[in-house]
Amino acid sequence: MNSRGRTETAIVVGGGVVGIACAHYLTKAGLSVTVIDKGTIAGACSHSNCGYICPSHVLPLTEPGAIGMAIKSLFNPRAPFRLKPSLNPALWTWMWQFARRCNHRQVLTAGKHLQSILDASMHEYRQLIPEHSLDCEWKEDGLLYVLQTERGMERFAETDRMLTDHFGVTARRIAGAELPEFDPGLKPGLAGAFHYPGDSSVRPDLLNREWAAHLRDVGVRFFENCELQAVRKSAGRVTALKTSEGELEADRFVFAMGAWTARWSSELQCRVPIQPGKGYSITMFRPESCPRHPILFPEHKVGVSPFEDGFRLGSMMEFTGYDKSIPSHRIQLLRDSARPYLMASVDGEAQETWFGWRPMTWDSLPIIGATPRLTNAFLATGHNMLGLSLAPSTGRLIAEIATGDKTHIDAAPFSPSRF
Repeated sequence: MNSRGRTETAIVVGGGVVGIACAHYLTKAGLSVTVIDKGTIAGACSHSNCGYICPSHVLPLTEPGAIGMAIKSLFNPRAPFRLKPSLNPALWTWMWQFARRCNHRQVLTAGKHLQSILDASMHEYRQLIPEHSLDCEWKEDGLLYVLQTERGMERFAETDRMLTDHFGVTARRIAGAELPEFDPGLKPGLAGAFHYPGDSSVRPDLLNREWAAHLRDVGVRFFENCELQAVRKSAGRVTALKTSEGELEADRFVFAMGAWTARWSSELQCRVPIQPGKGYSITMFRPESCPRHPILFPEHKVGVSPFEDGFRLGSMMEFTGYDKSIPSHRIQLLRDSARPYLMASVDGEAQETWFGWRPMTWDSLPIIGATPRLTNAFLATGHNMLGLSLAPSTGRLIAEIATGDKTHIDAAPFSPSRF
């Protein structure tokens, strides 16, 4: 409420989990909030991801060797990390900036920033889910990294040492012979695993549905199929949004459009260096021998998510632009990659096949904060592969920055002004 006794208003553009989180914390701060989305609420990248909430994911993608993997993928359409040949100058600028950061020093620097927001988000989740009785299959069973080969175990042990030595993130190392007892859903004969007990998981579609329902109950308005068409500006401020449903005015505007945010950089008068990183998933009916834990297979870049009435295979990373297709060979690659590890059949009937564009930044950090030239416009985007994990702290930061409150963590590393 302002000095005149009027409740201040905010519009959040984008109804994914990050937009929902922004609406949640802006509402807690006393603003009247409207959320608009050009599709359905949480119907895009937030819908059918693997559902991991993982403080162990502190290491950014800009690891040494990542750019070499991308170059090799130019010649391998079946690679789990794939860069499609393109003449798009924005993509090659992004790749050049990404390549510059693929070094040990950058990994540690970006990792420290990611750790702060990952840990803060986990703290928020552990409060808000029970507080608002969000029925979303929240489980604190940790995240299991399973390796097929001894070489894979040796290489991942180096990653585990870095996590322990530099970030204090510890895992239990599990020998291959012990794995079937630890999780009977895994085949015998695997090399071993690392279990990170501090990670959690949810069914993302249920979380988004429950969270949005709670916000509706407390007065947040959601407009679906409401497409942003133009941003009205005057004297260094946004005054209104032109949408397919008419003009909408507010005191503050939050742009949480994921990979689409980059297309609005000129309207927002700031750089938004995001490239869409396409991922896939397939959700099947739950088998009798379903794994007990959410699992990642680092050697094949595939994850498994067990749910109460199904299980999901997901991952891949493609830089193919805003391509909406779901090639059958990519879904088959998910099945084939998980097959050596799981007791359950991976050839079951698909309940759903899905893709989503992850908003990838070249420094692996999200973009959170005020735009440099528009005093009442804020960005909440660029969360790479960690949108679900980072959503609560992102929403809280946006509310704090938008209302002038002290931020709960250092927001400077995520500022849009860094580009």
